[in-house]
Amino acid sequence: MYMLTIILLTLRTTNVFAGILGDGRKQSVAVSGHLLCNEKPAANIRLKLYDKEILLDYKLDEGKTDSSGAFYLRGSKKEITNIDPKLNIYHKCNYSGPCVKKLSIIIPDEYITESSTPQLVFNIGTINLAGMISGEEIDCIN
Repeated sequence: MYMLTIILLTLRTTNVFAGILGDGRKQSVAVSGHLLCNEKPAANIRLKLYDKEILLDYKLDEGKTDSSGAFYLRGSKKEITNIDPKLNIYHKCNYSGPCVKKLSIIIPDEYITESSTPQLVFNIGTINLAGMISGEEIDCIN
């Protein structure tokens, strides 16, 4: 109960400041990369770009990799504080369980643009999803 009270007060305080300062500033981010599974292009891999929040993350964009395993996502949001973007990759490469593997990648602050159109693109490079990747987890609710 105490934690819920703290969270509600924090949200209320944020809303008060939002009313005083306006709706915040428009911020945007873009991310690209190339995914492989067993050294072959990982096509149709689901990706979601989020702004991390206290309770529920805010989805900025979503998509899938193309036939070559490449992707590009971008999104924007008005917020008083800096957005905290992350990319979630959902896949079943070398996994036969009932759910999916989820890999989250934090996007550095220097790739956030203060406009509705990203000026920089965070390129994650090429990732082979076949191996054990640090921080990867099983996700049944995505």
